[in-house]
Amino acid sequence: MRSPFSFIARPVNGKRYTNSKEIEGMDIITSTSEEDHTSSTREAEVIALPLGYEGPIDVGDTLLVHHNVFKFYNDMKGRQQSGKSFFRDDLFFVDTEQFYMYRHDGEWHAYDRYCFVQPVAPEDWILMKPLKEEPLTGIMRYPNEALTSMGVKAGDKVTFKPDSEYEFSVDGEKMYRMYDHQITTILDGV
Repeated sequence: MRSPFSFIARPVNGKRYTNSKEIEGMDIITSTSEEDHTSSTREAEVIALPLGYEGPIDVGDTLLVHHNVFKFYNDMKGRQQSGKSFFRDDLFFVDTEQFYMYRHDGEWHAYDRYCFVQPVAPEDWILMKPLKEEPLTGIMRYPNEALTSMGVKAGDKVTFKPDSEYEFSVDGEKMYRMYDHQITTILDGV
């Protein structure tokens, strides 16, 4: 079973939502809303490749997907429905526009025009900054091929355009997914 244009994938751990935490041996639900995009599962295991696909992704790799891939919705009458990506059982179609990174042989790789930047703590300044993160600054963790060809590498301190931060958790670390053209400057290597 293969799709002409889409990857076929299932949610990692078989759950559409990551809305619970284990505390002292008990699962505690952290969100009961199916509309809460922050609790939607973001990792998908590749089950089948698109027909004719010849890229770097293999069956068994993990995709970092958009929050709408696995979400449930309620229709006009309040009935629970799956989104457009749902195929059957626990299988979903994932288009190339619906994922941003893939894990192959245990290593994450940015896909297409996307890259991932880790925010940094506020830097010392004459004026106090009541912020948790330095604005518009971060550490490049997963550059794509276009950035790498221009000399941007993992570990570089970079600046980026305002409102380009799309938050993800990658292996428990907070990251911002952005497009490569939103990176504006390399400040220095870390």
